[in-house]
Amino acid sequence: MADEKLKIDEAAEERSTTIDIGGTEFKLVLTTKATKEIAKRYGGLENLGEKLMKSESFELALDEVVWLITLLANQSIQIHNIKNKDDKRELITEEEVELLTTPFDLANYKNAIMASMMKGTKRNVESEPSKN
Repeated sequence: MADEKLKIDEAAEERSTTIDIGGTEFKLVLTTKATKEIAKRYGGLENLGEKLMKSESFELALDEVVWLITLLANQSIQIHNIKNKDDKRELITEEEVELLTTPFDLANYKNAIMASMMKGTKRNVESEPSKN
């Protein structure tokens, strides 16, 4: 059981990117749940990049980045809360992200968002040696 939990924790670690919001580290994780929320908002992961780069206004672009950071950071908190029923953490809100960051921070977080997306959709392909 302990080995299984360690494998799950390592897997979550491999698919996350860490950012600092107001002096607290948050792991951004792309989960199935987050992917569904992104699909609802953008029509799918493939439309996300276009939406981030082509927002009609600076305010809308900031809103999208704040929403994504909040969504992805809360995935790791929710995973923690499932695994640690006696040590639950509060979810971060969009308002907290807005108050604890600067627009410069958010520009840097775009890279972390994209990195967590890449890690979350990464596939490990293993091939077996041919019998010939």
